[in-house]
Order: sequence, then structure tokens, then C-alpha cells
Amino acid sequence: MRLVGWWLLVAAIAPMLAAQDADGGRVFGVIPNNKTAGQVTAPLTPGEKFQLAFKDTVDPFTFVLAGFNAGLGQWGDAAPAFGQGGSGYAKRFGAAYADQAVGNYLAEAILPTVLKEDPRYFRMGSGGKWRRTKYALTRVVVTRTDAGRAVFNFSEIGGNAAAAAISTMYYPATERTAGEVGERYGVQIGSDAAFSVLLEFWPDMKKKLFRRW
Repeated sequence: MRLVGWWLLVAAIAPMLAAQDADGGRVFGVIPNNKTAGQVTAPLTPGEKFQLAFKDTVDPFTFVLAGFNAGLGQWGDAAPAFGQGGSGYAKRFGAAYADQAVGNYLAEAILPTVLKEDPRYFRMGSGGKWRRTKYALTRVVVTRTDAGRAVFNFSEIGGNAAAAAISTMYYPATERTAGEVGERYGVQIGSDAAFSVLLEFWPDMKKKLFRRW
């Protein structure tokens, strides 16, 4: 449900804001684009990794997305123990935001610093569409070390697994089962893979959008 909500939100606001993305700092002028890097670039320092996680966590779009996901959960009565009304919505919002904040810091700052992995998305930028799509989708399992070597993406896989486990601390008992935790984990990995594809092709899409606008 949250993955569907993410794309519904993007689809709803993209047409209105695409023309505002003059500097390329945000995808569709809305979604923060803090992680894209070229193939040749200097590694991030530990401080820069934590800054990246902080920027993604406090970005207005993160709050909007948490609110949107909370609204979807309220409408579908997800995690019924949260209840309805203002109190139920606040609990769902808090849980949705915590999911993102914890995941950001584990996958973009803490584990990348400990494991010396680079949490950014290194855009291929050229080649056939299928090749680039495959490359983008596989970045959830392949990343770079600070030294530039390709390695298994322990930060992404392990960080989001840890975040899903930590979520049992603030979700109701009915949402702490292995199935529910696994679903939250799978949704996050799927969202990150899809976002990598968007980052890969956004410059191409932007050229076509602004040519039209």
C-alpha cells in the first residue's frame, strides 16, 4: 500500500510542478535528489554521509509522503489498533515518518560509515534503456565502497532489514509478525529500486518535459 501511495503522490503532483524544476535539484520539482552522483566522483566523508541522511529525513517531501501514507492507512484501516480519527492518523503518521527516518540513517549514514560503502546512486547515464534499467534496479544489491570497488550493498539490504526490525518497537502487536515486518522490508527495498530507475532516467525525462513545457 505504501509503495502504491508513493507513486500515486508523485503522479498527482508531478504535472503541476514539473515546470518549476529549472535547476534539476529535485525530481519533478518536488522529490529530493540528494543521492545522484556521476561515475567519477570523490567519496563521501562520514560527516557527509550523515548530512545526506539528515537532508533526506527533514526534507518537506518526506513529511508530505508520511502524511500521504498515513492517510492511505487511515482510509484502508491499516493497523486497526491505531484506531481512527485524529489520534489514529497521528499514530500512523508517526509510524510512517519513523520508518523513513530510521531507514535513512541506517542505510545512508550509519552502515555506510561503518562498512565504508557509498550510499549514493551512481548514474550510468548512457547506453540502451533496458541495460540502464537493469543497472538501476540492481543498485539495491550492488554498491561502491569508498575506494570505488563494486560490492554487495550491505548498507541497503542490512540497513532496511534493521529498520524493519526496529519498527516492531512502535507498531501495534498485530503489526509485529514476521509477515508484516517482511512486508515493510520488501516495500522499502522495492521503493528504493524503483527510485533508482527514476534517478537514472530523470535527466532524460526532464529534457523531454521542458521541451514540451
